[in-house]
Amino acid sequence: MDTEFVLLGDALWLDFVNTAAETGARPDTMPDLAAYHRWTKACRLPSDADAVEFTTVRRVRARLALLAEALIDGTPSPSRAITTLNQLLQRRPGHEHLVRESGKWQVRFLPAQAPAALVAIARSAAATLAETDVVLRRCASAGCRLRFQDSSPFHDRYWCTPLRPCSGVPVERRRGQLR
Repeated sequence: MDTEFVLLGDALWLDFVNTAAETGARPDTMPDLAAYHRWTKACRLPSDADAVEFTTVRRVRARLALLAEALIDGTPSPSRAITTLNQLLQRRPGHEHLVRESGKWQVRFLPAQAPAALVAIARSAAATLAETDVVLRRCASAGCRLRFQDSSPFHDRYWCTPLRPCSGVPVERRRGQLR
């Protein structure tokens, strides 16, 4: 079990956003490019740490954090976040492919290779935006501000830990207990 990062967002992009510090509640768990590389490995993603500048990683994370807050608050998605997602999604090499499913022809995108980390993060955020029944929340425990995608059948999850109320203890103290 990897204890450096908390991966409880139920969506790759939310786990990425959750690495950022929240006003004194917890430290930034991705303060540099080396930490970003470790995070990609913890998420089993092809690391693109050698191909991107850390300022880009931080900018993408900040814009996705704004997107998460907008989705949680029910406000319009920030255009800068959507532009960033579209720019990243354009980097995904592949092609359209015609397949037959249930007696009907469908056009599907086939990636040429596994997407690099930032592209995979963008794809995860885009999938959340495209799904109309997704509920995003902030953990309801005092002292914990992790964000997560509530995929429970009745959308009744309120804590970052899926099966029990979060302790509210800052993340750095809970690392060994989670996952």
